[in-house]
Amino acid sequence: MLDSKAQPPGPPAPDAHLHPETRLVHGGILRSQFGETSEALFLTQGFVYDRAETCEARFKNEDPGYQYTRYGNPTISMFEDRLAMLEGAEACRAVATGMAAVNGALMGLVKAGDHVVAPRAMFGSCRWIIEEMLPRFGVTSTLVDGTDLDQWRKAAATPNTTVFFLETPCNPTLEVLDIAAIAAIAHEAGALLIVDNVFATPLYQRPLALGADVVVYSATKHIDGQGRCMGGAILASKALIEERIQLYLRMTGPSISPFNAWVLLKSLELMPVRIARQAETAGRLADAMLGIPGVTKVIYPGREDHPQADVIARQMSGPSTLIAFEVTGGKDGAFRFQNALTLVSISNNLGDVKSLITHPATTTHSRFKPEERAALGITDGTLRLSVGLEHIDDLVADLKQAAAVL
Repeated sequence: MLDSKAQPPGPPAPDAHLHPETRLVHGGILRSQFGETSEALFLTQGFVYDRAETCEARFKNEDPGYQYTRYGNPTISMFEDRLAMLEGAEACRAVATGMAAVNGALMGLVKAGDHVVAPRAMFGSCRWIIEEMLPRFGVTSTLVDGTDLDQWRKAAATPNTTVFFLETPCNPTLEVLDIAAIAAIAHEAGALLIVDNVFATPLYQRPLALGADVVVYSATKHIDGQGRCMGGAILASKALIEERIQLYLRMTGPSISPFNAWVLLKSLELMPVRIARQAETAGRLADAMLGIPGVTKVIYPGREDHPQADVIARQMSGPSTLIAFEVTGGKDGAFRFQNALTLVSISNNLGDVKSLITHPATTTHSRFKPEERAALGITDGTLRLSVGLEHIDDLVADLKQAAAVL
């Protein structure tokens, strides 16, 4: 019988010198006594103890093992350990969604009277947490131009500045922020830096190695990559997770389902293959889009004309699966363009093997005022394209025929 604290022998933990592709296949495996090849799915709410004394010791953290899936689960542990190995983090906690990860990281690190600094260019839900939810608990914030380091320094001088939060590349304009420089400013002020690394993925950007203290992911995006399930993750040092974040997650319950964790665990195995192909196609597609009539602007992290190309060269080891671009005709033109597409699907998701397009002004950033969107470079003609695994020629043809309506 497999008992709740047993961790039967599996392969040794991958050595740090092994390449990411190898770690994503072998990392974090826990095998039962049955010796299964594929990682097991422990679809259970709770665990059985052999004696009442064992149960007591487990809850007092004097006996290793699992108690309740809201606290931990073998399948979830495998996903956490594998992602931590890829990220180069000491610890990882998986949660139900990417926004649960953002919320858990922020709420675990702030208290009433604290001050948070973040860029104006953020996903709408992240900005809502910082601007509207945190103030309800006595936490103030300052929003800055993320590319202006002097603005970060000035905001950090505010008393009780405890957390910096940023995403890079930013959604949806793909602006890239200098993680190392911003981390240095945060630490000089005695603050911690949280980086949302969704758009770059852990394959192409390593925030912890650049000085960040916490990394968060929506595993719903590139980690799953096939539009099947939702998930999120928080990665940091073991001390930071256990002392500041773990108890908040345990008591508030943003738990990931073991089934979702298993899907995400298996998705990690093929993630390098998917992302490499998608990024290659995205780069070629960005080049091709510059010659399409009606497309007036193309932004792609990987092209030499990207506004922050120098920062990208320093901190990213690969490009992106996403393209930001503008079409003529404002909102009407953007809608006509989307409606004319036959291969690319209209969806506010990203990172999928299917190419997806969205109109940020009416979806992800619809709660922003028009002047706020304009200040971020989001016009009514801005579109965000997440490139999938389709053949490059088919994608170019679809975009060209759609642009004919402009």
